[in-house]
Formats: sequence, structure tokens, C-alpha cells
Amino acid sequence: MGGSSSLGVRPSVFLWVLAVQLLWGQALTGRPSAEGERGQTLRRARRGWVWNQFFVLEEYTGLEPLYIGKLHSDMDRGDGSIRYILSGEGAGTMFTIDDSTGDIHAIQRLDREVKAQYVLRAQALHRQTGRPLEPESEFIVKIQDINDNEPKFLDGPYQASVPEMSIIGTSVIQLTATDADDPTYGNSARVVYSILQGQPYFSVEPRTGIVRLGGLAGTTTLNITLSGLAGTTTLNITLSDVNDNPPKFAQKLYQMSVPESALVGSVVGRIRARDRDEGVNAEMRYTIIDGDGRDSFDISTDPTNQFGIITIKKRLDFESKRSYTLKVEGANTHVDPRFLSRGPFSDVTIVHVSVEDVDEPPEFTAPFYFVEVPEDLEVGAVFKTVFARDPDVANSSIRYSIERASDPGKYFYIDITSGALMTVQPLDREELPWHNVTILAMEMNNPSQIGSVSVTVRVLDVNDNPPELSQYYEAFVCESAKAGQLIQTVTAMDPDDPLGGQHFYYSLAPEAANNPNFTLRDNQDNSAWILTRRGGFSQQDQSVYYLPVFISDGEQPVQTSTSTLTIRVCSCDSVGAVLSCNAEAYTLPVSLSRGALIAILACIFVLLVMIMLILSLRGHRKKPYLSDEEENVHENIVRYDDEGGGEEDTEAFDIAAMWNPREAHPGKSRQDMLPEIESLSRYVPQACVGDSNVHGYVLAKLLEADLDPCAPPYDSLQTYAYEGEGSVADSLSSLQSTGSNTDHDYDYLSEWGPRFKKLAEMYGVLETNNPLW
Repeated sequence: MGGSSSLGVRPSVFLWVLAVQLLWGQALTGRPSAEGERGQTLRRARRGWVWNQFFVLEEYTGLEPLYIGKLHSDMDRGDGSIRYILSGEGAGTMFTIDDSTGDIHAIQRLDREVKAQYVLRAQALHRQTGRPLEPESEFIVKIQDINDNEPKFLDGPYQASVPEMSIIGTSVIQLTATDADDPTYGNSARVVYSILQGQPYFSVEPRTGIVRLGGLAGTTTLNITLSGLAGTTTLNITLSDVNDNPPKFAQKLYQMSVPESALVGSVVGRIRARDRDEGVNAEMRYTIIDGDGRDSFDISTDPTNQFGIITIKKRLDFESKRSYTLKVEGANTHVDPRFLSRGPFSDVTIVHVSVEDVDEPPEFTAPFYFVEVPEDLEVGAVFKTVFARDPDVANSSIRYSIERASDPGKYFYIDITSGALMTVQPLDREELPWHNVTILAMEMNNPSQIGSVSVTVRVLDVNDNPPELSQYYEAFVCESAKAGQLIQTVTAMDPDDPLGGQHFYYSLAPEAANNPNFTLRDNQDNSAWILTRRGGFSQQDQSVYYLPVFISDGEQPVQTSTSTLTIRVCSCDSVGAVLSCNAEAYTLPVSLSRGALIAILACIFVLLVMIMLILSLRGHRKKPYLSDEEENVHENIVRYDDEGGGEEDTEAFDIAAMWNPREAHPGKSRQDMLPEIESLSRYVPQACVGDSNVHGYVLAKLLEADLDPCAPPYDSLQTYAYEGEGSVADSLSSLQSTGSNTDHDYDYLSEWGPRFKKLAEMYGVLETNNPLW
């Protein structure tokens, strides 16, 4: 074929490749050669071999390289002049070729699951020149599959659930496994499912992998295996709950207690109807279906939907009702219609609630009191009586008082036992129209229990304030004013607030009713006009007029007042504008200018200042120098330690004035010291002081000192030796000896007994038979 064309050469090489494939195909299948099959060599073509493909089994584990095929050119004479080369996928790494013989071997282990085929290219070259003897040819080496991979589950372990009470054969889950082997060649990729553990509760279909219920069981773990090379997985199957069990209360009667002071909404207790089911199938709904406590208590379900919580619906009172009975039903909220025959899915129990007594504070008969009183209410008059009681069975006595913070002005007083509220100070609506007083009620047996109530006192208006001019008015009238001219409009005000509003009536005071200069007109709208009655006013004649205005209100009792309106006479221009109201300007000489008048006034001012300075200097010379300590005198203590001159010493202290104030010499005073406080006895009525009542005199002097606003801010101690009155022997003192020179008869002293014997001997008449005399 040396002279043949390239198209003629290529078939010879390919025929060699086909021959090698046919031989290799026989080795792959393990069948006898074409000669051993009774001459049926041409039947190999039906296996689908392609002329440019090699086939080789995967996972070859021999010690020698795996022979794949042989390349041969018709130009090869066996003399080694042709060199075969191999290129393409895996050439040199996975596959090698003997460049002299063209034998192809695999030098590494082949795995179909890694790569199923390799594309290679072969060429024959002249060994010496390197010239291609054949065109490059491409062929494929395919890796034939063997069952070398176990099936695997895509996910695992698996979780599944099936409701309890399900029928046998219920589908639970379908499992899927894959095999990496070639599914088109043999049975290497065929998967068969079976259960290793879990019978007889569950079964699996061998081909589909569907797991079905085979009986009743709880949580079951299945090990699913596959035939051939085994692959296993775990399937956890949980039996889900269904509501097939009715609830039941553990007790048919529950006993509970709650104090009467518990607030509305407080929890009294909890009850539970137990259910063997789980989850939503065990959820409960509790209701009060009967009993005398349906209006006082309520029941709700806790967040877990398991317990019934009993709470207070309205305030409890031990004294009114001491126990309640509740009929409570607990029912499932989710009922399965398939199991209604197992019902009813509810249960009923009785709850007995006892109310415990608590010492409660006193309660007033009203939540608050509102009282209206006139402002002229007499002091001490009762205007409201409040009443509180002890709500407890003990019914303790109540004592009332006023919370002083609510009555800072101390206008009110409450009787401690009766609760009568009265005034202790006059009320004045214009000063304080509203009073909010808090009354406290305390239990005698337990002072810590105190109730309170608010008493709102509205002070009603009484016409007790006279109307007055709303402001100080100072009117003026022009010298050129005519009769009947309006010079001033006056209005009045009154702090009272009558219901129909204020109505004021104006007139001139009675003493000015016939005033020849001015008159008053009441406008009947709470205002009045002051009008001139004549013309021809003159500042020289009279510059100021005083007009008394009489004002009265329209309420009972009628209140009146008189206010004086000052009217000045002024000079005005032609339009009535005031120019001057100074009357002195008309008394000055005409020739005296304004500058001269100012100079005269300045001289008078300077002269007055000089006189004041001279007087001030003279006063400083006469005043002796005193230190700060001597000037800061708060008390003067004068001590008398001499015996005095007896009854004749009246200059130092006139004690007779102490005995009878009326007999004291009006012009006589102490010579040793000047009185520090001017006597206020002229302000103290002396009629109540008797001729010989020193006690009354001392009280009068005490009142005099208390009322004296000029009294020194320190205590003054005065001692009066008053002997009292009522003695049958009169006074034994010599205080009145200055008023009488007659001798006294003391013979009666001998009749008073041995205690007065010594006095009788000293002052009595001498006995003639006395040997001592």
C-alpha cells in the first residue's frame, strides 16, 4: 500500500483496530471465540461495536498494565522503522503505547463513575525522518461498568409521623435511594428496599420505597436496607396524637378561700381537667355554668390552655356573704369527629370559695359630701353631720377628726363622737368661696384603721359689702362752664355677687342734697353723671369743691356707702381743654416775674437747710458719749438693799397707791427714777376696780401691759404684797397707817386663843394685876 493514497491507507489501519476490538470484546464478555461458537463469527456485529471504539472494564486490580488494544499500519514491515505515537485525553498518564509494536495499555485504575470514556488520537511516523506515514486517526476508549457502588439515600436520617389509630396500610413516607453504577448495563444500578428493624409495625415496598403502617406502635426507628451492595438509613417514625381521650377533673369538689380585701381581678385559685392526649388535643376551655358566685367570680384559661384560673369579678364583703359555690365545666377546644363516640369530651366539677374576714377601715354613708352655707353663718353653728360605720362584725366605735392639711385656716371643727361639722371662724365668700375639707373616721379598737371622705363646702354670697366708687375720681370744672354741663361719670363696684347681678343707686348725700353748685343724675345702668348746677366758677373764689356721693345696692340687706368726689376749678381754653388749676397764680403781684419767684424760693430753701444743720450740731454737743455696750441695753436691774424710812418714807415708793389707786395723788410720782413705760391706765376702765380690791387693780395693770404696743420686748417682774380680803380682824399691816392717826383697838386678839397670845400682849390693853408691869 506504499503507493496508495491517504484514503486508501486509512482503511487498512482501521481494520486492525476493529480486529483488536472484536478480540477485546470477546475478552470482556467472557464468551468463547467466534470459532468456538459453531462458526457464527458475524453475530458479534449485533453487539453494537463501533469501529473506532475500545471497551475496557473498570476497577482493574491486576499487577500488570491492562492491555487495551493494538495499532498497526500496513506499511509496518516489522523492521522497527515506524514509530507509533498516542495523544489525547489521558495519553501518557492513564494510557501508554509501545511505539514499536503499537500496543496500548492502561497504567492506572479506571473508574467509570469518575470518567466514562476517553478520546485519543493515534499516528504512525517514520522513525528516522519523523514524517507521518498515516493520517492522524481518532478513537474512543469506553469504560465498562461493574457493580462497584452501593446505593445511597439522598437524605437521612428521615423523620416521619403517622396519626395514632390509623388503619393498617396507611402510607407513612416514601424513601428514595440512588446508585452510581450504570443503569443501562446489567443490574448494577437496580435498587431493592427492605426493612432490617421495625417489623411487624411497618413494611416497605421493595421497588418503590413506600413505607406503610403494619400495626400499632409508638415511636419506632426503622433501618431501611437495599439489596446487592447494601446501603442503610434510619427512619424515625412518631405516632402523632389524636383527640381520642375525654378530659377528667381530679376532684369533684375544690375548696378555696380568699380575703374580703382582695382586689378585683385577684387570683383565687386554679383547677385542671387532665387529658391523656397531647398538644392541641389536650387544650381546655373553662366556663362557670352555674352557682351563686357567677356574678362575683370569673374563670379564664392560662396561656398553656391547661389550667382554669378563677379570679374575682367584683368586690367581696364578708359581712354580706361569706361563701360562694361555682359549677365549672372543662371542655376540649379541638374535638375530632371520628372519636365522638368516645365522648363527651368535657367534665364538670364544683368549686367552693370561702370569704375570709379582714379588719376594714370605717366607711362613710356617702362617697363625698357637698354642702352650701351662707357666709354669714353664725360661728359654732352645725351645718352638716357626717356618719361612718365599721363594716366589720365587731362594729367598733368611731371617732371623727379633720385632716388639718385640708383646712389650713382652721375654719371648721367636727364633734369627735357625733360627726357634727361646725364653723369656728367667720366665713367670707369674698376671701375664700370654696373649702375642701377631709374628714377622718378612726376605729376606737384599732386606731390604724382610718377611713376618709371629702366634704366640699361652698360659701354662698350674702350682701355684706357696701358698694364703693370703682376708683378715685378727681374731676375738674372750667371757669367758663355753663349750668347742666357734664363734668364726670362715676361707677361703683361691690365684691358681693348677687344672682341677678349688681344694681347700684346713686344720689347726693343728704347733707349735699341742696348743693347749689353740682347735681347728680343716676343713669339706671350702674353709672351716674355729675353735672353743674350753675355757671360762673372762679378759682379766686373757691378752687376745690368736695361733693359727697351716696351709693346703695339693690340686695337685702341694703348696703350703702358715701364717697367724696373732689372737683377742682380750672381755667380752660375755648374748646374746654384745661390750662391751669393752680389758684396761687392769681394771688401773686402782677409785677413779680417768674425768675424772681424762683430766686425767692431758692433762698428760702437754703435758709431752711442752714437752720437744720445748726440744730443738728447742737444736739450732738448735748448728747454724752456712750459706747456701743452702754447703748445696747435690754434690761435695767435696780436693787434696793436699804431698810428705808418706814412708814414715813413715801418718797422712794408710794405703797398707798397700791392699796387704793383712786387715793393716789395724781401729780405725785417717784423721785428716784423716771417711769420707762407710759401708763395706759387711762385706757383701762376703773369702774371694775373696788376701793380696796388690789387684785382687780393688778389684773387691770396686767391687761394694760399686754395691750401696750410700746412695751419693751422683755419680761418685767413686779411684786405686789397683797394680803387679801375677808379677815374678821381686817389687815394687820401698817400699809394704811399713813391715812389714819387713830389708835387701833386690839383687845379682841386675846379671844383668838393661845396662838395669838403674844400679839395680844404686844397690842392689847395692859392688865392691872399683871406682876410684870
